[in-house]
Amino acid sequence: MELINKERLWETVHALAAITIEGKPWTRRSFTAKYNQGREWLMNQMREIGLEVEMDAASNVIGRLIGTDPSLPSIVIGSHTDTVPDGGRFDGIAGVLAGLEIARSLKEQSIQLKHTIEIVDFTAEEPSEYGLSTVGSRAWSGNLSEEMLSYTNSDGQTLAEAISFAGGNPNEIEKCKKVKDKIALYLELHIEQGPVLLNKNANLGVVTGIVGIQRYKIFVDGLPNHAGTTPMDMRNDALTAASEMTLALERIAGGKYEHPVVGTVGVFNNFPNASNVVPGKVEYQVEIRSISEEVIDRVASQFLAEADAIAERRKVGLKIENVSRSKAIIVNDEIKQLLTNACRSITDHVIELPSGAGHDANQMSLLAPVGMIFIPCKDGRSHCPEEWAEKEDLYLGTKAMLNAVLEFVK
Repeated sequence: MELINKERLWETVHALAAITIEGKPWTRRSFTAKYNQGREWLMNQMREIGLEVEMDAASNVIGRLIGTDPSLPSIVIGSHTDTVPDGGRFDGIAGVLAGLEIARSLKEQSIQLKHTIEIVDFTAEEPSEYGLSTVGSRAWSGNLSEEMLSYTNSDGQTLAEAISFAGGNPNEIEKCKKVKDKIALYLELHIEQGPVLLNKNANLGVVTGIVGIQRYKIFVDGLPNHAGTTPMDMRNDALTAASEMTLALERIAGGKYEHPVVGTVGVFNNFPNASNVVPGKVEYQVEIRSISEEVIDRVASQFLAEADAIAERRKVGLKIENVSRSKAIIVNDEIKQLLTNACRSITDHVIELPSGAGHDANQMSLLAPVGMIFIPCKDGRSHCPEEWAEKEDLYLGTKAMLNAVLEFVK
């Protein structure tokens, strides 16, 4: 009996992806009107199926297929529907709508499970305009602090205010926090966002672990001055100091470690940003990723020490803000075997691989066993308008996810 409707799944992915900012393909940033519109579409889909629908205080969207024994811990299937700027059609969306299709199929076939199934669209998985990622899943794991809620965007709006705009209630964030015995398993389907599956000719990938991510916001304060009249050896140039720090991060992260590590400066703002003014202030953001917590700490420690030395030598001020830390996780052997068996029941082209991207699963691992299935993306590309996954791969991944759920509840 075929449970997953391939065409319907494909159509829903493209219907949600089409809710995008005009002129910016596939862009649906968290805490915007388009984001809210997309989530209203999702909640309507959930209601049509007959799910019990809720938006919690962190503005997470939850659709519940109530089990025959609601006292049992839930099985959660989730991901996110926000995108990076100029993002793609599948990152996050595929996982949420695979879960939706699984719930719809179980309802259509009158398959009743003892466990309640929860389909979750977690709020702001991507780094938001407030400098924080995995906002909704942080609320579930108890890692969304009052300080984080006070983070601001460039307009001075707080994250708490943004959550209110999205339909949540930041004053009741504590009520979102889950306890371990209430969730039996967390599953997530995702595009790989890399080229490994394609290079290995694999249809599906079972994730073995997910990188941890350390993020900092760096403030460099120099002395703005006239660019024509200030000699080179008498400048307190914030931009050249910040640039040297950026190159130091590249060098340190490019060293030899027992586990792979990457360091990136992805946001860089220069003030006053005028051609005839020695830069007086720079704000930039750093992230360090590795599957090894020890390697993250070692790279971070070396970078912070070198940044401090550069600031002292160049006579500029330096302030470092520890924005967030997502712990690296290793998927336990039992869940890996569950997903491997589920994948191999429908295709022989299955491999194991780690995830170099962070996910809501990082936060959910603090609450329950987690598992992830990857599907290939065209040319290994993601976080760009060209991001693409094939219909057949999306179908196979969703079918494998359903097989895993059915096997887990036996």
